Amino acid sequence: MEQHKITWRGIALTITFKPDWLNVADHLEIATEGRVQLPVTETSYRSHFMAVGSIAAYGGPVAYAIDWLDHEAARVGWSGAQLSLF
Repeated sequence: MEQHKITWRGIALTITFKPDWLNVADHLEIATEGRVQLPVTETSYRSHFMAVGSIAAYGGPVAYAIDWLDHEAARVGWSGAQLSLF
């Protein structure tokens, strides 16, 4: 298991990557501090499964997560984080 802490557009994220999780799939988790929404989730947490080896082939979990977030932000016109009320 790998865990990375990064900041994306001013939002603190934890990216957790489990390659070949349960011999079934690569598993990527993205979570924000303070329950901040992201363009890939309204709950501040996203779990994502992919074919084994695909995240490593992409350049690793951090590169994949950043590109995924950037792509979704552009696709949905996401302009920034919404502050949590709770």
